[in-house]
Amino acid sequence: MFAIVQAGGRQEKVVEGTVVVVDRIEAEAGDSYTFENVLLIESADGAVSTGAPFLKGATVSGVVEKQTQAKKIRVFKTKRRKSFKKTQGHRTQQTRIKVTSINA
Repeated sequence: MFAIVQAGGRQEKVVEGTVVVVDRIEAEAGDSYTFENVLLIESADGAVSTGAPFLKGATVSGVVEKQTQAKKIRVFKTKRRKSFKKTQGHRTQQTRIKVTSINA
């Protein structure tokens, strides 16, 4: 059984027991979190339910494991023949959520 949820503007495929990394949400480690925007659910018998755009009444529950940071992204800009070089970088804030149940 798996589901596809919308989290942080992206679509994530989730299965019970797996860890999903999403953009930072305001929650502490150990808090429960529920994904309300469920796009698709495939049940154990192979039946697929899709929403338009979301399934009504379907949720995916999980527990927040920890808040982390992604790897640093380096942005390097240069202009030829002008001696212009500029380096920037940032680290995206992320939240790790362990999926506990999929409720259709």
